Amino acid sequence: MSDPSGKSLLEQTAHGAGWMIAWRFATRVLGLVSTLTLVRLLLPADFGLVALASSLSQAFGAFAALGVEEQVIREKDPGRAIYDTAFTLNVLRGLLTAALVAMAAYPAAAFFREPRLATVMFATGFGLCLSAFENIGIVDFRREFAFHKEFRLFILPRILGIALAIATAFVFRSYWALVVGILASRISRLVLSYGMHPYRPRLTLSAWRGMVAFSTWVWLTSIVGLLRGQVDSFSIGRMLGAAQFGIYSVGGEVAALPTTELVEPMCRATFSAFAAARNSGTAVLSTYRRVIGATAILTFPAGFGISLVADPVVRLALGPKWLDAIPVIEVFGIGLLASSFGSIAGTMLAAHGRMGTSFRIGLVALLLRAAFVPILALHFGLVGAAAGATISIAGEQALFVASMSRGFGLRASHLLADVWRPLLGVGVMACVLVGSGLGWSGGPGTMLHIAGRLALGSTVGAATFGAVVLLAWVATGRPDGAERDLLELGRRIRRRLVRLVWRRSAATAEQT
Repeated sequence: MSDPSGKSLLEQTAHGAGWMIAWRFATRVLGLVSTLTLVRLLLPADFGLVALASSLSQAFGAFAALGVEEQVIREKDPGRAIYDTAFTLNVLRGLLTAALVAMAAYPAAAFFREPRLATVMFATGFGLCLSAFENIGIVDFRREFAFHKEFRLFILPRILGIALAIATAFVFRSYWALVVGILASRISRLVLSYGMHPYRPRLTLSAWRGMVAFSTWVWLTSIVGLLRGQVDSFSIGRMLGAAQFGIYSVGGEVAALPTTELVEPMCRATFSAFAAARNSGTAVLSTYRRVIGATAILTFPAGFGISLVADPVVRLALGPKWLDAIPVIEVFGIGLLASSFGSIAGTMLAAHGRMGTSFRIGLVALLLRAAFVPILALHFGLVGAAAGATISIAGEQALFVASMSRGFGLRASHLLADVWRPLLGVGVMACVLVGSGLGWSGGPGTMLHIAGRLALGSTVGAATFGAVVLLAWVATGRPDGAERDLLELGRRIRRRLVRLVWRRSAATAEQT
């Protein structure tokens, strides 16, 4: 791949992020259909059971994570030895993960007083093991910014998994429907990885020495992430039970939608861009700032908006069994507002091999979470647990911004200049919705009434935010930044749609 200029780097990042966001949007629409169906066929305890088993299994997967795909992407010219070593390390990691999950299954079932947990953990551990055998060649999709191929690789197994989960739930009305969906998705993705890329890996560890430094830091960081992720499950699962953990898990997932659907795809694309810039010697601070600005415009209103309309969202989408998730979403929606700062900063640090900094920041976040979540959960239940997690997130974001300031020259004034307009828009949006009775309010009613309240609140909030940001941007002289980038992206999409419609119309006219 040619060395990108600053402009081409930004364009490639936007293009890759667009495909990844499209994947998350498509899979979330499918997941929404699945969730709306399954929450009416299954019980909160069913979701809590599978969520707990998946959380524990993935924690062991994180325990053995080595970041080998990222290491391949960071290499300027990786040879076959690098690819094959990465594949072999993945296989060893998968086998180790499966063994750890199997050994922990029965003790975990006894600890959480849930006998069914053991067999579900066996199944989820087997799924993680299968994933380790995926074709390492597909990492080229990220190296070459071919994210449209990743889109297909991700979406097709997701469709199959959801279809089988719903079908199984209709027939058996059992938590095993969720497990079937997970396994079907992993098996189909394994098969598809070899169908979409011609590379055929071999087992070897010949290049392990060149990968050990980066992988060691990734492993240590994963250990911290493992422990941090289990603070919530152990605290809530032990003190409040699997059903409460299920409510907390679903509430947290809903509140984190802006992060999972926008920030994480952005990070996947920006890692490739930052790594390419590192190999070519291109400065990336300006790109980081533009990405942060664009992400803030997208995530700030979405995250705060979910918090404001949590009541109608839960009543309409999840049903009366999930009302306890409303305050969890309200707290998390605010707490996750600034998660994009740390996520994208962590991506830049990883692309430049500064995993030691990420490890230290993660360690502090772990200590904060371990200190606040159990105590607040004990005294205030699910809301307290969400508040404790929010404190940890806020501290982590502050440390990531500080590390960017020291390592890459990012000034607080620069960051404020990039996000003050979205912050102003969110503040005005919250005042308008709360003042009109559409925000942080609600109650029982007919489905039509609840849907109308949600639609009105969402429309008023989005219109208010957009108007405030646009007016503030125009009032300050339309400076270069995220607003200009997003408007230009919109114009490009419009031109492409016009050309597509014109071509199809011309083709139809020729046929007739």
